[in-house]
Amino acid sequence: MVASPFAVACPPDAEAFVNCIRRRGTPHRVHHYELCLDGEVQTALAERFGIGDHLDPGDPWYALRRQIALQRFLGYDYVSAGVDGLVMPFNWRATADTAALGRSGGRSYLDEHRGPITCWREFESYPWPDIDAVRTDSLAWLDRHLPDDMCVIGWGFGHFCEHLTWLMGYETLCLALYDQRDLVRALYARILDQSLRVARLVLQFRCVRLMLGSDDMGFRSGPLISPTDMREFVLPGHRAVAALAHEAGRPYLLHSCGNLATLLDDLIDEVGLDAKHSFEDTIEDVRRAKREYGHRLSLLGGLDLDFLCRADAAQVRQRVRDTLAVCQPGGGYALGTGNSVANYIPLDNYLVMLDEGRRFMA
Repeated sequence: MVASPFAVACPPDAEAFVNCIRRRGTPHRVHHYELCLDGEVQTALAERFGIGDHLDPGDPWYALRRQIALQRFLGYDYVSAGVDGLVMPFNWRATADTAALGRSGGRSYLDEHRGPITCWREFESYPWPDIDAVRTDSLAWLDRHLPDDMCVIGWGFGHFCEHLTWLMGYETLCLALYDQRDLVRALYARILDQSLRVARLVLQFRCVRLMLGSDDMGFRSGPLISPTDMREFVLPGHRAVAALAHEAGRPYLLHSCGNLATLLDDLIDEVGLDAKHSFEDTIEDVRRAKREYGHRLSLLGGLDLDFLCRADAAQVRQRVRDTLAVCQPGGGYALGTGNSVANYIPLDNYLVMLDEGRRFMA
């Protein structure tokens, strides 16, 4: 393995990470969080630093072993995992990927006009997943083999707004909320049932210490559908999953892009959200969020992706220091990008962000 690019060691500490999310005082070091690292980023890091070179690619658990090695190398306290074999067809489209680490198959996106379900006939004929056939092999393996100083963030549920828009198409959903509201209601009920069943499967495993609902609910100026409709078709689902998580003693985290200002009190007081992820400077600077409601809700990430793409190393380091000076005291903050480590972010800027976080309290 090539020498580490980091000046300060950062061994995992899952217990401290969970306590940080629970806002149990200022942690002894900075913790880091990402929704995900694009596969191209993971491969580039593994090749540059020899991560996983000691592993056998023929091992059926090679991917999970390399994921653990990568997360430990980068200084994360967790891996993310969910059930296996849950497949839902959507209307995907693709275009060329022009990123420096572009994927050969192109960049995929969803058809926002028309999804696979636009009427009752398509609802009845849609190939809904058989949850009884869903497997938990990966979680079971992690329960046995994940190092004791790491934990799992469970995910794969809580896609209420996303699945409504992906299954119907955003344009179709907006029209259906007016003239096919019974279909929207039936679709939501099906999504809710599936989400709760998957969440219960994930919660069976002791290695799962936190639960993450991933559900893009907004755009730059507000939620994707009206606050009234969000309170009928989206937020009750998150409240139900959060209740399951809390009953099992796990915090409930939410990733959502977009401006959710009109729903913030609902998310905190009604849903019972423990932490929020995804911040964009043009919507809300995470430092402002910490000042305004960081005493009510933990915050994850916040280094804007556009900034990370355009800044130089010195600017990244200064932004990390400025962010941590505001967000670190009292706990309830984990350093990371505003969304995810996309394959168009300069890899060295990502590593500089991590390195500066390690240095902050060293």
